[in-house]
Amino acid sequence: MGSRPIGSASFRIFEPMHDRLSTATPDLGLPVQSETTDPQAWQWSNFLDHLGRFGVQLGLERMTGLLERLGQPQQGIPVIHVAGTNGKGSVCAMLSHILWAAGYRVGRYSSPHLVSWRERIWVNGQWIPMVEWSRLLYDLAQILKSYPPDQECPTQFEVSTAAAWLYFQAQKVDIVVLEVGLGGRLDATRVGIEPVATIITSIGMDHWQRLGDTLPQIAAEKAAIACTGIPMISAPQVPEVLEVICRQAQQVQAPLQVVDPVEWALPDLNQRESNHTEFGQPGIRWKGETYPLPLRGNVQLINSALALATVEVLRQQGYAITSDQIRQGLAQTQWPGRLQTIELGGQTLLLDGAHNLPAAVALRQYLDQTMSGSICWFVAMLETKDAAGILKMLLRPGDQVYTLPINDHLGIPPQMLATIAEQAQPALTAVTALGSLHQWQELLAHWDGLTLPKEPQTLPQNLVVCGSLYLIGQIMQECLGWELAH
Repeated sequence: MGSRPIGSASFRIFEPMHDRLSTATPDLGLPVQSETTDPQAWQWSNFLDHLGRFGVQLGLERMTGLLERLGQPQQGIPVIHVAGTNGKGSVCAMLSHILWAAGYRVGRYSSPHLVSWRERIWVNGQWIPMVEWSRLLYDLAQILKSYPPDQECPTQFEVSTAAAWLYFQAQKVDIVVLEVGLGGRLDATRVGIEPVATIITSIGMDHWQRLGDTLPQIAAEKAAIACTGIPMISAPQVPEVLEVICRQAQQVQAPLQVVDPVEWALPDLNQRESNHTEFGQPGIRWKGETYPLPLRGNVQLINSALALATVEVLRQQGYAITSDQIRQGLAQTQWPGRLQTIELGGQTLLLDGAHNLPAAVALRQYLDQTMSGSICWFVAMLETKDAAGILKMLLRPGDQVYTLPINDHLGIPPQMLATIAEQAQPALTAVTALGSLHQWQELLAHWDGLTLPKEPQTLPQNLVVCGSLYLIGQIMQECLGWELAH
């Protein structure tokens, strides 16, 4: 679908608050006599923690200066740039696996991570090795120490993005699938890149504190990744969002395609679960062909359509990608923490980030299709999220809720979140605030022997963990003992 005529409705670019970073050279967490210290022995986490104290600071100037100092490592590397509210990670995962299956050396940069910072930087199925990650951060810290006193220090995200470009350059990748960190217009991933395609996934209300408090404002920030003459592929959007995307594409003369969702090869969910493709996975149909799709939920019908439409664009540019390679790539695609089933404490749990309202809608739709009976929710959320709206969408009468803390992040206190849950759904059977993940693990270990103080006294057997990717990551690390998400 090409761009269409735009009405007269106006929108404004939202200028986020920008607190200037300290101009004094910060304590970067470097060891004493750092110039003679083994880069593998230093505490790189201290370095990132020091940078993290500045928080999120959107803007292009710091990243521009850093890449100049590094010799523009991003130059000459084709990029697929992906922005949006939900689905970015899934689309990036599909595309990177398809290109890898087609024989290309593929880099992928995504955020946030679940367990380890290394998860953000991926090349052909492998996360950046610890030795390389530590060395790159050490080298970057040395560069930052040379900044003059009047020059702004790059942010934590900008430094990790620079490390990704240095690693991709060293690995001689053929193409990078690049996920926007926040917004798009002022995001560090936009600096100096050479896109071959840009993608806009589904846009909804999230991060309004920085991107704008209306959907058109948020859409304007994300659609700003459009580049002159470069194909742009968008998910279906509500009219006010699509209008903004079309306008931005017209302004830079970027060919725009808005995809239609693909279809399940078998519309009935029960049939899909029992009749799989040759890869042992539910199948989707696109342009007369059937492809496997291991990622769960109807939202993946849109995400896979974006990935497949982008593959078509790449084919038109000369990339050699066969249908069999698409099948192989999709069959291998994984994206942890999204509708993921795990075993813990003798119980089966479904994990899903569901950290904004559109994601909560998608989770609720999936649960309505796959689970019957009441649900026990284990929930944590950041203070910046619409907790009331998310819980109102998820919770049903007869459900039970346990609220949890989020360590090292500004999470809603469990007792306060419990109160919000009671207000969102007054007909819950029980609401309990837990003080730690250890307490939660103890609860799961004795789950089958517990009873409720009022009817119905039996506990739900549908167990769902959601509300924050940080919570999912902490469970993977602290409860499952994973060093990397998988």
